Amino acid sequence: MNRLLLILWSLGPMLWQLYTSFRPNATLTGNPMQGGWTLEHYQALLGGNPPFWRYLLNSGVVGLSSTLLTLVVAVPCAYGLSRLGRKTARNVNVLVAIAAAFPYVLLFLALLQVARDLHLGNNLLALSLPYTGLSLPLAILLLQASFRDIPPELEEAARLEGLGLWQRLRWVLLPLMAPAIASASLLIFLFCWNEYPIALTWLSRADLLTLAPAMARIAGSSVFTVPYGGFAAATVLGSIPLIVLVLVFQRQIVSGLTQGAIKG
Repeated sequence: MNRLLLILWSLGPMLWQLYTSFRPNATLTGNPMQGGWTLEHYQALLGGNPPFWRYLLNSGVVGLSSTLLTLVVAVPCAYGLSRLGRKTARNVNVLVAIAAAFPYVLLFLALLQVARDLHLGNNLLALSLPYTGLSLPLAILLLQASFRDIPPELEEAARLEGLGLWQRLRWVLLPLMAPAIASASLLIFLFCWNEYPIALTWLSRADLLTLAPAMARIAGSSVFTVPYGGFAAATVLGSIPLIVLVLVFQRQIVSGLTQGAIKG
């Protein structure tokens, strides 16, 4: 019973958004007895110019490119830090943790100037550069902890077999770190999927907008109208890819989040 209540409590906001997305505007803002169920909110979003699925595709491109670039940089960095001396690694970790906790909103104007000077605006792949820089500290901390959990005897045995550094990473270490990499990848992807201020200023073309700034542009017929149904439908559509992603990789994610919690 307690577990059921916890599930309902967790799913409550999503279920309410789903309910709202199928209700007519007159029902949401006026008489609750008016109307029944409607698809008008989804039809307006998917039939718009550009259609809403374009924003989902843009967010997916930015999220995937940023995640891949972050992992390419973070894996070697995390491996190197895990092989440093304990005192040196502790000092470096403090600096990385400070960078991870730094409020990136303070970098807003600087990143905007960089985009202007280097002509990076309206480029989805260019948007992955600041996203990678912002995601890198947290990814390094997560992956470094997983590297330290791997018994050094495994790598030593691979070295005795004649495997070089990159071969040891490819054939020995990375397969063991698959759950941790999956967890880190999900966190990076979620950040990129939901990020708003940088995407808002780096992208001005309507067909290149990512999900967050696109949802901010949803408006009613006047400043006094709140498009509850449109916002709810956009929230549902924007959540579907994330739900599918979590369901597909749930085992790896849970294993990565709990890795190192229990020592044998």
